[in-house]
Amino acid sequence: MLFDHCAECQRCCNVESGYPPLEITLTQQEEKKLGSICIQIKCDHLGSNGCMLGDDKPFGCTLYPLSYNPQKQNFYFDADCPLMDVYIQGLADSQSEASAHLAKVSAGVAKLELSDPVFLQQNFEVDKSYFDLKKITPTKNKTKPKKSSQKATL
Repeated sequence: MLFDHCAECQRCCNVESGYPPLEITLTQQEEKKLGSICIQIKCDHLGSNGCMLGDDKPFGCTLYPLSYNPQKQNFYFDADCPLMDVYIQGLADSQSEASAHLAKVSAGVAKLELSDPVFLQQNFEVDKSYFDLKKITPTKNKTKPKKSSQKATL
């Protein structure tokens, strides 16, 4: 499974020496429930098998390795994520874990555009300052040509 590698890597949940702490951007609802999450060195919610928050995992973390620019309505990918190439290749297959992830976060973004647009902008600003973002551009899905849905590649 694509995201099984995340529990091994855990790069996104750690701050390298010499970098400032990473304040995780939270939606209004997440802030009420979780307060705040600031990664000094290692996320306090990171266990040996990945995030221990389960269903309470912040949307900004669920979104990763993607980032969303609400002004341009584009998705970006953190080029430093070791899954980047596999994820991008997976988007050509509508049944892949990458395509399922993109569909899930796209639905989340659509809801947040209505309920918490400030979160989306703040999250993108943090992502821009922390990650090496590369734009994902839409292409036709080659796996199932009968479907009219758009998939993405770099």
